Amino acid sequence: MRRALLITLPALLLAGAGGWLLLDRDPAPAASRAPATTTKITRGTLTETEDVDGTLDFGAATTVAGRLPGMITGLPAEGGVVERGGPLFHVDGLPVLLMYATAPLHRALRAGDEGADVAAFESNLAALGFTGFTVDDAYTSATASAVRDWQARLGLPENGVVELGRVVMAPAAIRVGAVKGHLGDNATGPVLEWTGRTRQVTVELDVTKQRLATVGAPATVKLPDGATVPATISAIGAVATVQPGQPQIVTVDVTVSLASQELVGAYSSAPVDVALVAERKDDVLSVPVSALVALAEGGYGLQLLDGDGVRTVAVTTGLFAEGRVEISGPDVREGLTVGAAA
Repeated sequence: MRRALLITLPALLLAGAGGWLLLDRDPAPAASRAPATTTKITRGTLTETEDVDGTLDFGAATTVAGRLPGMITGLPAEGGVVERGGPLFHVDGLPVLLMYATAPLHRALRAGDEGADVAAFESNLAALGFTGFTVDDAYTSATASAVRDWQARLGLPENGVVELGRVVMAPAAIRVGAVKGHLGDNATGPVLEWTGRTRQVTVELDVTKQRLATVGAPATVKLPDGATVPATISAIGAVATVQPGQPQIVTVDVTVSLASQELVGAYSSAPVDVALVAERKDDVLSVPVSALVALAEGGYGLQLLDGDGVRTVAVTTGLFAEGRVEISGPDVREGLTVGAAA
């Protein structure tokens, strides 16, 4: 049997911190010494993480510039939510409205027009409850009649024509970000910014650490108050950015989606810490690091409690994570009791 000097790993670290660790080489075998405390060998998953800096917010902002001539006469509150058919702002007392699509309307729409923009507008008109027309890519007289009904409801001129700039398209309901315009401003400049309604975290990850980022990998976000929120990497940017300063650091944006918006509390924007998975091992045997003893001939071992006796066995160590260490060897198995430092 190998002889152990019964130096726990914390003691080794203390010795390495500066100075000599004097060992009393008691001739009594290590196996005869009862451990101060005990623990069990368990089987499970070990995950090593690395902390990086992140920013909690509502994602990238999109600027809305007015297209209608006139004066800004109404503005929304920052942080407010606008849904399909709702007003974003007002020009000359009349609303500019939100509808859902991935592309903006690039022209006025009237009877006789055809195209994907017509189909997108008609789809929104139908979703708002207007009927009497077919949702397709053709703006017919029936569409114009439904538009007049829509205009009447909003107090707009009932001409059956959708003016360029009367409708702003976004993929879904939006959150109003920074309001850029002011009451009385010319309506053809930047008016406001909008974002999505869901808070997320963006990490400017050093490209040398890209091994930490895989779409679908778990992460943990630590808020300024110390609370933690489970999260998942949802996107990795395809374009790297050179950050200013010396030495230069090249980063890529990593988007982290939060498992729960409720757990974020009232935070709308804040610096956060993000724990990304550096390495993960499933179905491995492990013990607390404090259970390791240093062997005289090198390497590490464990003190196994075998009946009324204690014997020291050598083990091979693997991943150190979460205060535990992966172990393997012919003498270890799940459920065995081992000694540990107090």
